[in-house]
Amino acid sequence: MSSIWLRRAYDTPGHTDGQRILVDRLWPRGVSKNDLKLDEWMKDIAPSDDLREWFDHDADKWEGFKERYAKELDENKDAVAAIRERLADGRVTLVSGAKDEEHNNAVALKAYLEKQT
Repeated sequence: MSSIWLRRAYDTPGHTDGQRILVDRLWPRGVSKNDLKLDEWMKDIAPSDDLREWFDHDADKWEGFKERYAKELDENKDAVAAIRERLADGRVTLVSGAKDEEHNNAVALKAYLEKQT
């Protein structure tokens, strides 16, 4: 069972979420900091602006997005190491403001992290 969970920023935080980390570069619209109940906002782990704009939440670009994001993560060793340190302490919930729950950077980041363990 994975110690990485996913949750939308618009969902109510759960008491079993563990450490909650926002993994978007932009703050989710309409959500207050108090409501989000984050342990950290890791903008540096998010896809680059260029990649985010290219993807534009287009499910047809999903495979290409995952590949390009993985390359960015490969080059972003400090941010990846910071997430891994949190995982060593227990469950981590990756929080994202994306509407599409199947095609977003949190899903791609979770897959990337699990593939490398």
